[in-house]
Amino acid sequence: MEEDEPELEGGLEALELAPAVQAAIEQVFPSQDPLDRADFNAVEYINTLFPTEQSLANIDEVVNKIRLKIRRLDDNIRTVVRGQTNVGQDGRQALEEAQAAIQQLFGKIKDIKDKAEKSEQMVKEITRDIKQLDHAKRHLTTSITTLNHLHMLAGGVDSLEAMTRRRQYGEVANLLQGVVNVLEHFNKYMGIPQIRQLSERVKAAQNELGQQILADFEEAFPSQGTKRPGGPSNVLRDACLVANVLDPRIKQEIIKKFIKQHLSEYLVLFQENQDVAWLDKIDRRYAWIKRQLVDYEEKYGRMFPQEWCMTERIAVEFCHVTRTELAKIMRTRAKEIEVKLLLFAIQRTTNFEGLLAKRFSGCTLADGTAKKPEVPPPSTNPFLEDETGTETDEIVIEKSDTDKPKKPKVPDNPFHGIVSKCFEPHLYVYIESQDKNLGELIDRFVADFKAQGPPKPNVDEGGAVLPSCADLFVYYKKCMVQCSQLSTGEPMIALTTIFQKYLREYAWKILSGNLPKTTSSSGGLTITSLLKEKEGSEVAKFTLEELCLICSILSTAEYCLATTQQLEEKLKEKVDASLVERINLTGEMDTFSIVISNSIQLLVQDLDAACDPALTAMSKMQWQNVEHVGDQSPYVTSVILHIKQNVPIIRDNLASTRKYFTQFCIKFANSFIPKFINHLFKCKPISMVGAEQLLLDTHSLKMVLLDLPSIGSQVVRKAPASYTKIVVKGMTRAEMILKVVMAPHEPPVVFVDNYIKLLADCSTDTFQKILDMKGLKRSEQSSMLDLFRLRLPAPPSGTENSGSLSLSAPTPEQESSRIRKLEKLIKKRL
Repeated sequence: MEEDEPELEGGLEALELAPAVQAAIEQVFPSQDPLDRADFNAVEYINTLFPTEQSLANIDEVVNKIRLKIRRLDDNIRTVVRGQTNVGQDGRQALEEAQAAIQQLFGKIKDIKDKAEKSEQMVKEITRDIKQLDHAKRHLTTSITTLNHLHMLAGGVDSLEAMTRRRQYGEVANLLQGVVNVLEHFNKYMGIPQIRQLSERVKAAQNELGQQILADFEEAFPSQGTKRPGGPSNVLRDACLVANVLDPRIKQEIIKKFIKQHLSEYLVLFQENQDVAWLDKIDRRYAWIKRQLVDYEEKYGRMFPQEWCMTERIAVEFCHVTRTELAKIMRTRAKEIEVKLLLFAIQRTTNFEGLLAKRFSGCTLADGTAKKPEVPPPSTNPFLEDETGTETDEIVIEKSDTDKPKKPKVPDNPFHGIVSKCFEPHLYVYIESQDKNLGELIDRFVADFKAQGPPKPNVDEGGAVLPSCADLFVYYKKCMVQCSQLSTGEPMIALTTIFQKYLREYAWKILSGNLPKTTSSSGGLTITSLLKEKEGSEVAKFTLEELCLICSILSTAEYCLATTQQLEEKLKEKVDASLVERINLTGEMDTFSIVISNSIQLLVQDLDAACDPALTAMSKMQWQNVEHVGDQSPYVTSVILHIKQNVPIIRDNLASTRKYFTQFCIKFANSFIPKFINHLFKCKPISMVGAEQLLLDTHSLKMVLLDLPSIGSQVVRKAPASYTKIVVKGMTRAEMILKVVMAPHEPPVVFVDNYIKLLADCSTDTFQKILDMKGLKRSEQSSMLDLFRLRLPAPPSGTENSGSLSLSAPTPEQESSRIRKLEKLIKKRL
């Protein structure tokens, strides 16, 4: 074995097999031995056997085991190779045996197939006679059935003709339906003369029955005259059953003649020339038909089949006749129609239509069926009544559902308009009346306001709306409901136009017309009084009552705006779908928005004007003579006093409309801060100490403005972010102006760069104003302006970026001790 080792080592080569072959081998001969792996690595295997130097002591034992394994593999290979020499001969023998077996199997299958064909032929011969018998049986059954039907048809036709002559309608009703059903089986045999003859006899019998039944009804209920027989007969009741089987035209003719005869008395009693025919006695028409329907039920209720719905048909025909007659008489006497008379007639008519809806289903109407009413959602408006369970619809103010799409209201009464439609051409009388009434209502509102004067200030209620506003919309609601009951067409559009007219008049006459007028006289506060802090001499332009009035008008306009939007939606629900686009109250809502804007502007102007004398006093003070920094100046105290006097009143009176109070605060800040900055520019010249005092005052005003929305309130709320941003931006600019004024103007380059960095303002006018505030001479200002123009960043690049580049490092002058001392003083004061 030792001699064989070099030969084995020299001849050892890695045998690489295809992946598919390797996978097949692993599937057939699974092995966990690392020597059997396709990626066997001899070095890794040896390192596994001898991981340490100490393990080399067993190297002889490991080598002996490997040699033993090699011998076993050689023996296995030798055995397999020797056994493979006999495989070829055994394989050929097995193949020959398989071929012989296949031939034998093929012969047996062919024999079975031949026998199956013979069996199938035998079965066909056996069943041929059975099929013939089946066909014969089927034909025989059909022939017998046809003969029976023919016998029944022939006998039925003879009986039908005999019963028709004897007017035995009870038997005819059952027989005729059977004859008709049997005759349907012979539709495909109409080519046979005898069958065709029977069919013609059936049709002739049907025609004769129809004419005979019509004659019987004409005799029982003659169209001429108004007298009726004492009661129905059994013959006519059976005749109605026969009419159900005959041509539908016979049934319709019977119904038409009976209803016409039944309503003939109505046409005589309520002729156009009769006093009872006019609108003031319209109740008698409906009382008459009620009596007639009761009389019909008692006398003729059992004569007509229930499915004919004769009671409803009589009522519907009465409605059609009444509508025609009323339209005719109203055209003739149109000048006599008054609003009260018209509304009386419409009310009685709609009540009658409602009664019909409760009594009948509307199944006989040609253009509709009964529909269930839509249940409206519950109202969240405390000023309006609940709609549920009432006969009329209310204006529902639902702020949470304003974005939901609304569907046109479907009439819940199938008889709605069946009579009242005739009043629609005369609704112009109602519209003109509402125009007049609304005009008088607005005039009364104006007179009441002048007589009662502005509402008394009541801060606890939070700026209630004017009572006239609720009265106006309650009247609108009433008009809309009435008109929708009368018509959902053009009259609703005309009423909408009237609504628009008086909404605008209310906005201008009641709201805008009663806003306090601003006066041109200024509340002259002297500088001396401000310096002496005589706060009692300061008088606001508007009194407390006037401020409350403005807030009340603003709240009323806001309520009108929201209610007008809901009114528009309700009108769109009630009007016909084809007219929805013609209803638009946007212009009126814009009018109320203008009133709101004007009211807010008046409040802003009042507070702003109250602060003007203080700002004027600030600009006229000798700021170059200020020797030391003290408490806030008297003008600041005056401004704060006005704010504390006016803002709490406005806030409490606008408690129900917080968003408009926020608008007031924002508009005041946008007005006051620029005005304050303009007055700052008028303070010239300013000494260093004077600038420090102004900076202290500016910071005090900034803190007051930031606290303005909740000033004087027990409940402190965080100011809106939009308002805070405006105040911080504007007052920071004022502080930056004063810091620039405080900065030394030597050297000029540093001063100019400092100005650009702090203010980020490229305007030469603003820079000129800063120089005037510092009190520089014209020669110094000229050189400063030239330098400023040179140091300006080139457009359109950002001004702030250029400024930051020119002053990247602060100078010692910017960090002077005076500014640090001033900042400490401000913190200590606040």
